[in-house]
Amino acid sequence: METSTARSIVRARIGAGLAVTILLLPFGGYGLAQTGAVPEGAPVALVPLSGIVGFILLTALCEERAPFQHSSTRLTANTLTGERSVDLNRIATVRLVTTFSYGSVYRTLVVRDAHGVRLGITSERSRRKVRRAVEKADSNAARGVPGPRMSRAARAHLGLAPGQGLAVHTVLAFLLLTAPGSLYVAVVLRLGGQ
Repeated sequence: METSTARSIVRARIGAGLAVTILLLPFGGYGLAQTGAVPEGAPVALVPLSGIVGFILLTALCEERAPFQHSSTRLTANTLTGERSVDLNRIATVRLVTTFSYGSVYRTLVVRDAHGVRLGITSERSRRKVRRAVEKADSNAARGVPGPRMSRAARAHLGLAPGQGLAVHTVLAFLLLTAPGSLYVAVVLRLGGQ
């Protein structure tokens, strides 16, 4: 594995660890409140800030940002954790992540290659590159070469399958975002109220 690839993976893991730490701050605040080190309302005060920042950070860590570099075999872009480069000839998985904000739906294709590098694809040009790479992998799969694992929603988003999987995915994504978020707030408020 290249040194830059290894560094990219390490930076991504550090970023994800930071996001999870931010999400767990209210629980740590609860523990400190029990010992008397901080006021009892501290965990409740941390909920809005840590919940919003943590969830946004988790979803945005691997998203591509300008400048982009495209070649026939690589897709390279800056992310919050630095530059990442995905090998389009060795795509391992493609999945679709859907988030919501102010009545709008945002979709990110998360592409992971055989080296473990993940890149969130948001631009139309990058989507076209991934689509061509997946079509090439599908044609190679007909000859017995294993292709990437893809969710139905990712295939539909790339236009490689009927759009029905996209509607179901959107409803499930909404439920999977709201239910844990509500549970998170309820647990922290419950702990803060004791």
